[in-house]
Amino acid sequence: MSELDNLPKADGKEEIKKHIENSEVTPKEPVHTETENSKVSDEVETSKKKTPTQEEKVGTSKADDTNDDVLNEIDDSNAEDAEDEGNKDRHKIEEKEYDKMSLEALAIELEKLIKNEKIQAIKKHVDNINNEFKTKFNALVEEKKEDFLNDGGNEIDFYYSSPVQKRYKTAYKEYRNKIHEHYKSLENNLKQNLADKLEIIEELKGLINVEENINTTYKHFKELQERWRNTGPIPRDKYNNAWNSYHHHVEMFYDFLHLNRDLRDLDFKHNLEKKLLIIERAEELAQDDNVMRSFRELQELHKMWKEELGPVGKEHREEIWERFKKATKIINDKRQVYYQHIDKIHEQNLEHKLEIIANIEAINNEKIASHGIWQKKIKEIEALREAFFNAGKVPIKVNEETWSKFKAAVRIFNKNKNAFYKNLKKEQYTNLQKKLDLIKIAEDNKDNEDKETTTPLMKKIQNDWKKIGHVPRKDSDKIWKQFKAACNHYFDNLHAAKNAANKVNLDAFNKKYELLDSLKTLKITGDKEKDLATITDLISQWNSIGRVPNDKRYIEGKFNKMLDELLSSSKINKNDIELIKFESKLEDLNSEDNQRNLDNERSFIRKKIDEVKGQINQLENNLQFFTNVKDDNPLVKEVHNNIKEHKNTLKLWKTKLSKIKELY
Repeated sequence: MSELDNLPKADGKEEIKKHIENSEVTPKEPVHTETENSKVSDEVETSKKKTPTQEEKVGTSKADDTNDDVLNEIDDSNAEDAEDEGNKDRHKIEEKEYDKMSLEALAIELEKLIKNEKIQAIKKHVDNINNEFKTKFNALVEEKKEDFLNDGGNEIDFYYSSPVQKRYKTAYKEYRNKIHEHYKSLENNLKQNLADKLEIIEELKGLINVEENINTTYKHFKELQERWRNTGPIPRDKYNNAWNSYHHHVEMFYDFLHLNRDLRDLDFKHNLEKKLLIIERAEELAQDDNVMRSFRELQELHKMWKEELGPVGKEHREEIWERFKKATKIINDKRQVYYQHIDKIHEQNLEHKLEIIANIEAINNEKIASHGIWQKKIKEIEALREAFFNAGKVPIKVNEETWSKFKAAVRIFNKNKNAFYKNLKKEQYTNLQKKLDLIKIAEDNKDNEDKETTTPLMKKIQNDWKKIGHVPRKDSDKIWKQFKAACNHYFDNLHAAKNAANKVNLDAFNKKYELLDSLKTLKITGDKEKDLATITDLISQWNSIGRVPNDKRYIEGKFNKMLDELLSSSKINKNDIELIKFESKLEDLNSEDNQRNLDNERSFIRKKIDEVKGQINQLENNLQFFTNVKDDNPLVKEVHNNIKEHKNTLKLWKTKLSKIKELY
């Protein structure tokens, strides 16, 4: 059975925990480095000769290389943190996923850290935020530059800044100023603390061989130890030498103290109890699932073991050190597994990012020949960029290389895109000139009152506008508004005129309907002159009323039918009836104010005149075939009657032609 088993169980674990929580220095998360000059700091045996203690032998020659590495790492980190004063809360700062934050969120997070945390505790966070902000802002600047060049800008004229950039720069400048002030103040404090600790070492030297009561000397020794612990940090490069010198003179004092074994044994017992508490706390931490928190607290336990406690009895020394080392190894092994897990995640993130880069490169190899497809590919690239930024961290050793590959792939895409749109610009400026020509036509004709000619023209240029391709984006809205305004101006006037005309035409329809209704009671007298005058007056009244809406033109047919009925019951001859009806038609055509209709009617009459003349000539030629035939022959008489009838018809058509000429 070990002599340790005979000791009472330590019941001061809470004291150890409280001591760690209230410690002025909490070591930072260590970096995986090794230093040759660092040695495991162990106890010094009370002996007259300066020889390695049992704990020193265990910590150096007997321990395996892996365990030496972690002990050295803990020792180095504690030495570094001794200088980095006031960082006891650093490990409590939450490290957020800065790579998934927006530019504005990064600026806000930096402001919060500067405001709420100790300036010396946020360096790692600020560095991560700064790297992410630079990466994302540079990517944004590249996008803005591409847009600027695509809009026809000159690269030398490009400049971009944003409110969020100014906000971030202001916060970062405040951080730099504060950290500078902190280190300037810290430098002075470190120098003064070093002087104070060197003075304590000198006083330790003076305790040996003093001629005074040993209890008084021992009390003085304890006061010097307390002063040493309470003295603040010293420069990092002086830390190990100062501690080794201090430890050496503490050892020398214990050699001197052997003269009073009771005091020495009492001190050994106290140190043993405290170290057992430290071991038990380390063994608890070895079972904790929070690996990084356990390792950070383990660093503090080693610091307490080394700096705050003296040696224990020789018979316990190696056993407790091995026990402490065993708990340390368990914690470190779990930390290595944790780092391996993190490394695996980083490797998976790397694979994902390389896959994203490969997708971008595949798009770069496609032959894209249309604006629509380019717009689709631009959206795909934007999605891939977003996925790249959200993919998480990759191993540090390939981080820069991966970022460079990504930037190169995106740069090639942008180069291809810019080349396409540069060629497209030429076509767009040609299209712009075509549309400007259409705008001029629209503006020149927007007040034209020749609706028959202008309306088809305005419709045509609207169709032509649709067929013309894209124009530069900066001009698109402007020329469209200009063209639209001119066309709307014309068609608004056209619709207004039509609406006014429709109202007049509807009134005309109502009046003609009333007049047509009144004709139902009209009676023909049988007197040719009176009936002719009555019908002529009716036609004049009808035509004077004006045009009716197109969808109500059927009333004209009803009127003409009513006229036919009246004329058929009168004694007016056929030609007179035909002329009366023609004059009515001319009145109607003339009221439409349409020269083309009159021209068509005149052409029709001339054509009919030519046809009748041809028929008369044909009939007269046919008479020549009747030789030695009397005029009373039925066939000859029929031909003569036809000639006479056609001549009457010819006379009627000529009369119509003369009447239509009068209108010209």
